Amino acid sequence: MSTKSIDSIEKAAQILKLLGDKTRLSMVKLIENNECCVCEFVDIYQASQPSISQHLRKLRDAELVKERRKGQWVFYSLNKESQYYEFVLGILESVPSQDERLKELEKQGLRISCCE
Repeated sequence: MSTKSIDSIEKAAQILKLLGDKTRLSMVKLIENNECCVCEFVDIYQASQPSISQHLRKLRDAELVKERRKGQWVFYSLNKESQYYEFVLGILESVPSQDERLKELEKQGLRISCCE
């Protein structure tokens, strides 16, 4: 077996391990078609900002998400330029939609506007 194949298996295992966490899997599903601010994740998951940032750092380090800064705010989206994008999309096809979480934020008036 070539080193390249082993590296691919190792990377696949790393991505699967990252997405094996239900919070991170849900986050990636949310940003599949939406850009989300850290503050939105804090509200959705009722978690601390450092906890949410830790999840996002792991996803960013694996090149699964990208960030866009606007002033002091950071917005995240799925990294469509990643070499792992198609692999991640294949996984996300089997994951239930998380859009209801964003709709609930909108109803509460907390969608993006808290950061602008």
